[in-house]
Amino acid sequence: MTGKKAAAAEDESRPHPRLGPSLLGHEAAEAQMVEAVRSGRLAHAWLIEGPRGIGKATLAFRFARFLLSGATGEGGGLFGDAPTNLDVDPAHRASRMIAAGSHPDLLALERSYDDKAKRVRKVITAEEARGVAEFMHLTPAEGGYRVAIVDAVDDLNPQSMNSLLKILEEPPSRAVLLLVYHGAGRILPTIRSRCRRLVLKPLETEALDRLLGIQAPDLPAEERGPLARLARGSLGRALDLIEAGGLGLYRQVFQLASATSADAQQMHGFADKLARKGQDAAYLAAVDMPVDLLARLARAAADPGPPAEIVPGEGAALKRLAGRRSLDRWRELWENSRRLVQRSEAVNIDRKQVLLTLLLALDDDRLLSPS
Repeated sequence: MTGKKAAAAEDESRPHPRLGPSLLGHEAAEAQMVEAVRSGRLAHAWLIEGPRGIGKATLAFRFARFLLSGATGEGGGLFGDAPTNLDVDPAHRASRMIAAGSHPDLLALERSYDDKAKRVRKVITAEEARGVAEFMHLTPAEGGYRVAIVDAVDDLNPQSMNSLLKILEEPPSRAVLLLVYHGAGRILPTIRSRCRRLVLKPLETEALDRLLGIQAPDLPAEERGPLARLARGSLGRALDLIEAGGLGLYRQVFQLASATSADAQQMHGFADKLARKGQDAAYLAAVDMPVDLLARLARAAADPGPPAEIVPGEGAALKRLAGRRSLDRWRELWENSRRLVQRSEAVNIDRKQVLLTLLLALDDDRLLSPS
């Protein structure tokens, strides 16, 4: 819950959102936040929605930095002093304290580290969520705002949500609550109704390509575009893909899933390797690839034109595969595959079996038929 707990829980291999002073692709959302401050109608709570890995938490920290730095232009100033974006100098005192996780007026609530279990908790507890209300009712130490960021609402259990609801029902003055929401979990309608919603879209390929040039400078330039398309507009997913093997992993999955006659031994070896302990990144990246492939086959079945390619030369194979079944059947297989992956995450179904079922679905689609 505190900066120390958050630091213990974060992935050391990737910069924390509080360290990202810049953000690409969400200029329209930033403009809405700036205008809310300039107009004097700043909402006490914001629900920042969108797919994982597109910059929602980074935007929340940018807004917090903006509010806590005094860059809002409140309290007077000429017309030329009015801010037009959320930019704050990284050398500013507030920026440095936020980067260090030590700003007294900022609380970042994330899943904390369980010292006893030696792992990050699966949920944000009710006790931790109650701390948000206590924090926001305190007088700002720096004389400006108190800002709390919950990353993410999806990690709250029902008791945690009810704890947050109390602060939304009776919000204190000069306090702002920023809720990051991936849309994967349930959210109380009363929470949604008491927040200003800000829906972020997946990043455009061009913006994601530029971000990959910054975040993954060692990645060959010719691979950035294909990875951006494979990542579906998510920088987080693109970085996960790079960690898991990048386009090499995708080509392997595509070859196995699209083979005219599936090589069972090769598939079993591939699935067994990715299901082993320590292969989480590779498995999570690979298990989504057959699901994406089924979605692309549904689009190829609906569109008489050439299919969009992620890597050169796969269009002909996609068109050939798309002709095997009707559009409705491809859609059904895609829906069933999504449900299988979601169910496997919820109830810990054997990972190898899940991956084999998805890879074999194109050869024997009965494997993805409802039981």
